[in-house]
Amino acid sequence: MTEIFHVLPPLLECAVEAEKYVAAAGWDQPVRLFALVDAARFAQAEPGLADTLHEARDDGGEVEPGSAFVTIEQEDLPPHEDVEELLAQLAWPAEVDGVAISLERIVLPPEAGADLPEDPAEAARASLEHPERADIRLLAAVCRDGERVCVVRQRAHDSDDEVATGSEIAPGLLDALAATLED
Repeated sequence: MTEIFHVLPPLLECAVEAEKYVAAAGWDQPVRLFALVDAARFAQAEPGLADTLHEARDDGGEVEPGSAFVTIEQEDLPPHEDVEELLAQLAWPAEVDGVAISLERIVLPPEAGADLPEDPAEAARASLEHPERADIRLLAAVCRDGERVCVVRQRAHDSDDEVATGSEIAPGLLDALAATLED
């Protein structure tokens, strides 16, 4: 029997693994932010951690440049009222090849928007109580080269094999994330 292996592009693989990592902590989490660094360059810069990287690979071999990312969670985020405010405060050094953000949101069917109150606070309360609401976790990731991807998990379908992926699921968020990487 021939086995077929599906190899994911490095950014998508990184995003899927980061979302699984976040998912392991459950729901109702704050925004989480990650720096992405080329694994081969990271291994050169941090030789003490290179063995750990090699052990983590299925084949135990060397990491080729551009073939994988190391995901580094950024703790102690600056105070922020919303994600746009947080992203507007960020800039990354050249050593960071990409960035990912995980956040939870409530989504409603398109027709539900017409029934929401005008006041943002009242609309938020109505969304929380809406019978057709869906809770999602979105992990968006971008690279300096322009590559982008999103991973979405629904609370109602909370399983690693039921996540959706796409490159334009949240274009505004991806654009704001990419702007943090600009010089």
